[in-house]
Amino acid sequence: MTTTRTNYQLSNLAALEAESIYVFREVAAEMRKPCLLFSGGKDSIVMLHIAAKAFAPARIPFPVMHVDTGLNFPEVIEFRDRTADELGVRLVVASVQDAIDRGTVREEKNGSRNRIQTPVLLEAAEANGFDALFGGARRDEEKARAKERVFSFRDEFGQWDPKNQRPELWSLYNGRVHQGESIRVFPLSNWTELDIWSYIAAYDVEIPDLYLAAERDVVERDGMLYAVNEFVQPKPGEDVQRRMVRYRTMGDANLTAAVESNAATLEDIVTEIAAVRVTERGATRGDDRVSEAAMEDRKREGYF
Repeated sequence: MTTTRTNYQLSNLAALEAESIYVFREVAAEMRKPCLLFSGGKDSIVMLHIAAKAFAPARIPFPVMHVDTGLNFPEVIEFRDRTADELGVRLVVASVQDAIDRGTVREEKNGSRNRIQTPVLLEAAEANGFDALFGGARRDEEKARAKERVFSFRDEFGQWDPKNQRPELWSLYNGRVHQGESIRVFPLSNWTELDIWSYIAAYDVEIPDLYLAAERDVVERDGMLYAVNEFVQPKPGEDVQRRMVRYRTMGDANLTAAVESNAATLEDIVTEIAAVRVTERGATRGDDRVSEAAMEDRKREGYF
């Protein structure tokens, strides 16, 4: 009697999703009190979507937290609140503005609140007793993030030492931490921006409309297009232009630029991203242009 062997092979997206689900379940089994960092951006949206699948039909067994700088796009905040409510997860909001008002942190002169997010994040994580924080960072985004392990160890001060990380051979993860220590977990480490958009399109994942191209009022600064909003107003000599633009990433509204695009559907975005050669952070995040090592410096201090 002969038997026929069936070749079973997962698609690229299915394999990436399975890997991420494995990471979520591993953390839930190993760690005492994890939390998912959710900003309402595309990466955290996909991360939350996969977390829901990982534990279905039960609810996600950990809260989500947003470090709110107070400079977010209103559309993103509305999406964040609605998504958390629909999934029935507890939303923890760590407010940078509250920390500024209390005198815990001081606002920087360049208008960026990225660096002062760090103490706010660490304070909220300590207050809630979180020993593992899920982040949506991908290795293809930026040089410092390419150095990250999936389980990224942080010391008792929340700081990251790229030279003191644990091996992850055969996808075996070590989540053991001492009192005060923690880990950051990156389930999307091996994804690319194209993978993210292909997944969103394949599963029709809801996203904020800012990611889709539309006519918007913008001003051009240093070769970048910033939407006119409550945080960005035209300076003397600047002309407000009506351009067809969309956003590739969701940072603070005063420092995140749009890109010219006609990609008004998810399928259009997949086609567009397949052709670009510049990462979304390099193309649109003004706060990452401070220095070549800006991201790594913030990560060493405890940034996610």
